Amino acid sequence: MPKYVSMVTVEDREFQNVQELASIWGEIRRELEEFEVDVIDTYAVLGSYDFLLIFDAPDRDTVFQAAITIEGYGMDLQTMEITHTDRFADLVDDRA
Repeated sequence: MPKYVSMVTVEDREFQNVQELASIWGEIRRELEEFEVDVIDTYAVLGSYDFLLIFDAPDRDTVFQAAITIEGYGMDLQTMEITHTDRFADLVDDRA
């Protein structure tokens, strides 16, 4: 299954406090499971983004559904497909 990463920013006005924001991830994870999205890991981030979300999804249409779900919680995100560096090395070797 393809892997994706989403860099997430939070609209401050959407949340009462930090505890509410932290609890939202459980709700998001449950909703994403309905689309067969497997959340591998989430991280809080210092810098331009607030969170990093790594997940598997069966296809791009499902990724669009996942993005819409997350945005419904008052978050903006940039999502990219990723591949492990070992797989990337295999792809580069195939070109030689």
